Amino acid sequence: MENKVKIKAIENLTHNVKRFQFEKPANYTFIPGQATDVAINKKGWEAEKRPFSFTSLATSPDLEFTIKIYRDHAGVTNELDSLVVGDELIIEDVWGAIAYHGPGYFIAGGAGITPFIAILRQLQKEQKLAGNKLFFSNKTEQDIILRQELTAMLGANAIYTITGEPSNRYHHGHIDEPFLKTNVEDFKRHFYVCGPPPMVEGLQHILARLGASPEAVVFEK
Repeated sequence: MENKVKIKAIENLTHNVKRFQFEKPANYTFIPGQATDVAINKKGWEAEKRPFSFTSLATSPDLEFTIKIYRDHAGVTNELDSLVVGDELIIEDVWGAIAYHGPGYFIAGGAGITPFIAILRQLQKEQKLAGNKLFFSNKTEQDIILRQELTAMLGANAIYTITGEPSNRYHHGHIDEPFLKTNVEDFKRHFYVCGPPPMVEGLQHILARLGASPEAVVFEK
């Protein structure tokens, strides 16, 4: 079912990531980690639907997306970049398989952090963040989405890795088998994985080799 909703606020979070806050339709609900298909209510763009995860709390009076903008081609996110408060989005029903099942390790690559934002915010609200750890990989330090908030929530359990430049502050390199052996205390816990498909597929194989149960590895199917 389609819902047309007005944008209420837009905020720059990084050089290429924006937060969009918009109206919440009556009786519209989601579980933290879920997403919906989104289009822009503008001539020529109404049928161009793309999936985005909700990053607001489920109980918030408004809805929120945190979206990486790709300005190198004339796609949907580039068009989203031109929107202003008062413009409209078209949102569909919710969907998504990434849901919280208990304490464990969140592994995100770039914009793959977005389904975890609502989950972590909900856990913080319920004072249930204990026992969770975040591994967040980005090309550069300036690419890290919501670094301040994530660090405030998780402290030393927010671990950042940088792949595209040397870093004096964070681990330089990918989230690979040696990294996981060093930073994971218990491979029998839950793993929540979201990022580029090659990263997710590679981590599924690595986690299986290291003893993680396939049932305990949660990713978007």
